[in-house]
Amino acid sequence: MERNPNILSRLDWVTVALYLALVLMGWLNIYAAVFNEDHSSIFSLSQRYGKQLTWIGAAFALAIIALLLDPRFYTNLSYVIYGGVILLLLAVLVVGREIHGARSWFVLGSIQIQPAEFAKLSTSLALAKMMNSLSGRMTRFGTFVLLLVVILLPPALIILQPDTGSCLVYVSFFLVLFREGMPGSFLGLGAVAALLFISSLMFHQTYVITGVLIVTLFLFAAVSRNIRAVLGGLAIFILLITTMVAVNMHWKLDYPTAMLLAAAGVLTLLAGVLKGISWRMPAVSWLSLSVIGALLFVFSVRIVFTEVLSDHQQRRINIMLGIESDPLGYGYNVNQSLIAIGSGGFSGKGYLQGTQTKFNFVPEQSTDFIFCTIGEEWGFVGSAFVVCLFCAFLLRLIFLAERQRSTYSRVFGYCVVAVFFFHVLINIGMAIGLLPVIGIPLPFFSYGGSSLWAFTLMLFILLRLDASRREYLN
Repeated sequence: MERNPNILSRLDWVTVALYLALVLMGWLNIYAAVFNEDHSSIFSLSQRYGKQLTWIGAAFALAIIALLLDPRFYTNLSYVIYGGVILLLLAVLVVGREIHGARSWFVLGSIQIQPAEFAKLSTSLALAKMMNSLSGRMTRFGTFVLLLVVILLPPALIILQPDTGSCLVYVSFFLVLFREGMPGSFLGLGAVAALLFISSLMFHQTYVITGVLIVTLFLFAAVSRNIRAVLGGLAIFILLITTMVAVNMHWKLDYPTAMLLAAAGVLTLLAGVLKGISWRMPAVSWLSLSVIGALLFVFSVRIVFTEVLSDHQQRRINIMLGIESDPLGYGYNVNQSLIAIGSGGFSGKGYLQGTQTKFNFVPEQSTDFIFCTIGEEWGFVGSAFVVCLFCAFLLRLIFLAERQRSTYSRVFGYCVVAVFFFHVLINIGMAIGLLPVIGIPLPFFSYGGSSLWAFTLMLFILLRLDASRREYLN
């Protein structure tokens, strides 16, 4: 075991420099977004830029504490930290304050703490601890279920607040599982699920289910290589759907066509499961079960969309997909964001010269839509520079994660990379109208103490682990 008490000599100063640059540029843009000539002092706590400076100072203090703690503090207390944050997520549902329709904050005087931001850190620690103990047994079903519980428990509580945007961040953790040996087929299933979700919103369920069944027919032909069996299954389906339609019409049951198609498909596929078992062809059984899951998923999409997502989230997704247009209503934020970014042109209007910013045309411009300020005042050149800076930051984090000698440090490093990547991609994507508005901050740029502190802790814990990478961590 090799120890070096001088952490500063082992600290990755390139990453620290990138962090300081992003934090400084973030503060400058918050200052520009809420600039008020009547408040000349940058330390005015009545203004957001003054409060952000205070939170930046606190973030630096947290960074120093994270570096001073022994790395075994994180490895030994990973589950404890995870459990503590789970308790906070439960407590905020009871004693938290409701702001903007979500009960997501603890309010302590003038300070608002959002535990959902720290849940990403605790999940990263717990996931690293669990995967470190697996010793390469990622392919076991029971192990995968445990990993799913660790990943999905926090968003299950966060959705009750409700805070859909923070929940979606947890999708990024599946990229970490893939890096650590999860079969690539799982990512394929995720892509199929996304395609079915979008298709179910854009088209009638009858068309989507019909398309799934047609594709299934060709898949069975390719997998089983038994045309007679495939034609036999098709005959069973036709008989079932014909019978169901006749009964539905005769008894005037008014079941929708999509439901009848799905029911006939599920019954036929159950026969496929049995055939696959009797033929000792597990691929046929698994394909049948997968398609049954796909059919059930198509039906669940509309339920989740209407019952889980709030009305404004539904409208924003519909607007993004082109299902509806509402430039003066729910599409107002994105529309004004595009105007602000487009008005910046190639080189921008100049610092503190943004008219869209000064006259508050873009709502939430210092938080979710902070990228608009960059686009308007710094133009394409400034926007490209910020994107390149984030890319350099993410590439450096990947470099740090890859050079770790322990599974714990490597997994935690990739969790940090995945969370940062997801935030940057979604925030900038929604600002330029490519992705729906789900309300997640741009790291180190968006106004807010909780997100800044959580991102800072994640980064500097990784830097502390990296500084001790020559030691054995378990």
